[in-house]
Amino acid sequence: MLATVIPALEPVLLPVEGVTERFPVRRVYCVGRNYADHAIEMGHDPSREPPFFFQKNPDNLYAGTEFPYPPLSSDVHYEVELVMALAEGGADIPAAGALSKVYG
Repeated sequence: MLATVIPALEPVLLPVEGVTERFPVRRVYCVGRNYADHAIEMGHDPSREPPFFFQKNPDNLYAGTEFPYPPLSSDVHYEVELVMALAEGGADIPAAGALSKVYG
């Protein structure tokens, strides 16, 4: 193990239903305003603005059973996301072979 000048973050390992092994999360890619109701909710016009892409840190993921509500907050908004976990990466993958890259 390499020494670090500040404490290094622990790897993010999420539980997988049905197995004891965990899934390592390295990157989280997201799509915003990807359906009309969401764009309208955020004050945007879905017919004029396309969805956008962004990243989140893996340590933003939470797999607990109780939400850690910030004690000084009186209004916290949350989202439930659809997740696709990739078994391996790739580039310029034909659509017919894309599902072979998906873990679950």
